[in-house]
Amino acid sequence: MQSLSQADCLALWESGRALHPLDQGLLAVQTAFPESRHESLADWPLGRRNRALAELHCASFGRWLRGWTACEQCAGQLEFQVDGHTLLASGAERVPERIAYAGSEFRLPTSRDLAVISNESDTSAAILQLLQQCLIANSKGSAGTLCDAWSDDALEAIGERMSEADPLAEILLHFDCPACGCAFEESLDLPSFLWAQMESRARRLLLDVHELASAYGWSETEILSLNAARRNAYLEMVRA
Repeated sequence: MQSLSQADCLALWESGRALHPLDQGLLAVQTAFPESRHESLADWPLGRRNRALAELHCASFGRWLRGWTACEQCAGQLEFQVDGHTLLASGAERVPERIAYAGSEFRLPTSRDLAVISNESDTSAAILQLLQQCLIANSKGSAGTLCDAWSDDALEAIGERMSEADPLAEILLHFDCPACGCAFEESLDLPSFLWAQMESRARRLLLDVHELASAYGWSETEILSLNAARRNAYLEMVRA
């Protein structure tokens, strides 16, 4: 894996800013892991994709993933901090390719599967569709659709087995709001989180380039070749 240089960050942001968040995440993985460019990243299990994104974040933005969310009840701002090294350790074991339940086999969900259900507003319908897409063989040994008679408990059990098999597929954060006492969980969407970091850095770099180019007449390439400490020193002199 290669960490992103300042020029890499700008080029990645420019090429991916109009893409869907799912595609932005895959583009980031492809950029940081050149050896994966001949693979179909959209068919990676979600945990493998998230592991790659966590590695990229640790290498390029630091160990800690810090951000904010809103309380579900009072809308108050709550801060969170996630240790990227802990995430990587939790997904270090080899992930099985399939899980079984009641005689049926399922593969693990992928980015391609999430893309198919991305416009489904009904959560229950989206979950059912996702499981149907992941169904490899039904209880009769052939490909098919989920049995209509399966209960919500059965569908939940399948989801739990998928989570156990691929622990990084969904990263749930627990929150306790000090203002209203509400306790809730929220999923950390690594592609969107990482892209927000990427966009923030890219926009800061563009401002730095503009300021230094205006002051010294340097090209973008010359400015981006400066390390952060030297660039900041020049910026301090320009602003003095």
